[in-house]
Amino acid sequence: MLDPYKIREDFPILKRKINNHPLIYFDSAATSQKPRQVIEAIKEFYEKHNANVHRAVHTLSQEASELYENAHEEVAKFINANGMEEIIFVRGTTEAINLVAYAWGLRNLKREDEVLVTLMEHHSNIVPWENLSKINGFQVKYAEVKDDGTLNYEAFENAISDKTKIVCLPHVSNVTGVINDVKRVVKMAHECGSLVLVDGAQSVPHLPVDVKDLDIDFLAFSGHKMLGPTGIGVLYGKRRVLEEMEPFHGGGEMIREVTFDTITRRCSISWNDLPWKFEAGTPNTCGGVGLMAAVKYLKDVGMENVKAHEETLTGYVMHLVQECKKVRIHGPKDASVKCGIIPFGVDGLGSHDVALFLDGYGIMIRSGFHCAQPLHEKFKLKSSARVSFYVYNTREEIHRFVDVLKETERF
Repeated sequence: MLDPYKIREDFPILKRKINNHPLIYFDSAATSQKPRQVIEAIKEFYEKHNANVHRAVHTLSQEASELYENAHEEVAKFINANGMEEIIFVRGTTEAINLVAYAWGLRNLKREDEVLVTLMEHHSNIVPWENLSKINGFQVKYAEVKDDGTLNYEAFENAISDKTKIVCLPHVSNVTGVINDVKRVVKMAHECGSLVLVDGAQSVPHLPVDVKDLDIDFLAFSGHKMLGPTGIGVLYGKRRVLEEMEPFHGGGEMIREVTFDTITRRCSISWNDLPWKFEAGTPNTCGGVGLMAAVKYLKDVGMENVKAHEETLTGYVMHLVQECKKVRIHGPKDASVKCGIIPFGVDGLGSHDVALFLDGYGIMIRSGFHCAQPLHEKFKLKSSARVSFYVYNTREEIHRFVDVLKETERF
């Protein structure tokens, strides 16, 4: 098991006080805090190596290019991809999903086709497909979710057919923390000839993810949710699929050659090798360096340890919150089927009221729809409060949280 007290020493922000109370950060599903190792890696890059990558032969450019390529390699190893050719750096999960929608979907989805998603999706895995369906005319279908927030696999199986060209689902729900059986879904999808896109924003930071074992075609995730900086994320894609796709953005870096034909008066363009084919323009080199430092940090901690720690904290909250009379937990109560995410409500109070009350005691939580309004409608909720844990959270913080919840009830 990891030692959260030792880990906390690496996070400067956790020494802050909010409203004269020690900061308790329970909003890591929205964004994680950053360890000193990541902060120092970013600082060192700008102080010693800053230059544009793949643009020059001078020393700084060569150093920056090597760091940026090493970052791709580290991420590839972290999720067990075949190499950096399968790792595309983007701004985050949202851009990764949009890349698949427009670089693959725009050219491959026809009017008679279907895209299958679930009712537990983050909006970023709904909106791109709905927007694209207005252009190409295909149908977006939604797999049902059970009343406890788990995926209805039987309904999912009934919804998939030979018309289904891509299946999209979250590995972990950002509302309930439910861990979906991705391998089961992949088997169904591949038997029907469908590709599979997995939203890994809440899984890659919190549990071991092996893309070869899962056999998924695409995986999208964000650096800022896994101890890295904002503005950097990853799209993993199987090499054969990426090679068949056209680029998403056009510009510098993603081309091999642009030549002008004086007869046709047109430019002839050929694409760069993977992954650069999908990374147009000056990249977020510093973000890649920060993400590499975050990946190394998590590898040192051990992803099995991260998962076990969060499961322990989740179970502990489930146990202690039984002492509260007006607190209602939404979704499954079994900590073993979840990552460290718990949505809840307090009778008589809106989620924002609960969040503001807790903020008065230095406890940071999320409130609202969490960019997943259809799932809240399924639960018949106007919104929910949400606590989410990570490697730096402790049992003492949970005790404090439950004590303040009791104060909230009295309020």
